[in-house]
Amino acid sequence: MNQVHHIRHPLVQHKLTLMRKKEASTNTFRRLLNELATLMAYEVTRDMPTQDVAIETPLEPMMSPVIDGKKLVFVPILRAGLGILDGMLSVVPGARVGHIGLYRDPATLQAVEYYFKMPSDMPERDVILLDPMLATGNSAVAAIDKVKALKPRSVKFVCLLTCPEGIATVHKAHPDVPIYTAAIDRGLNDHGYILPGLGDAGDRIFGTT
Repeated sequence: MNQVHHIRHPLVQHKLTLMRKKEASTNTFRRLLNELATLMAYEVTRDMPTQDVAIETPLEPMMSPVIDGKKLVFVPILRAGLGILDGMLSVVPGARVGHIGLYRDPATLQAVEYYFKMPSDMPERDVILLDPMLATGNSAVAAIDKVKALKPRSVKFVCLLTCPEGIATVHKAHPDVPIYTAAIDRGLNDHGYILPGLGDAGDRIFGTT
């Protein structure tokens, strides 16, 4: 569990509770997700490297630290991962964006890929994968496999909710990849949904059923 970062900040937990409520509207759910993603971004980027640059304040010159946002790549796993993207970009607007299209086969619960597009020069970049739910872990492992094949400098995985089964699946395949999450729920039901969870994140973000 050393690679699991459970973000317990009161604001994160408060907004997640509001999102879990079944009566939350699509608009409310989407707004809260954007706010929560922004808050989580501060934790996820806490160890981003900086370099000192020369600037001038109104009073005198100085050397001051900046990040190189262009070296960071946010990669939402379509489609639900798009709900986290804007909140992350609000913190690091210079980041690049890649996309991975995966869906979960309802019979096997295995991930099926249908789209993959990444920026160039991936070995120079740090990747943060985004998906609201880390449930069975199969989609996460498939996404990490694809990204790692491009040999980025580092890979992190960000989700709102996860469970022991999902964590175990990811860390069995990729023990070096840290997971950042707002909650570790009880487990999975027979259909691979997290309990107590918040339902299907994609449906709640986009107002579909």
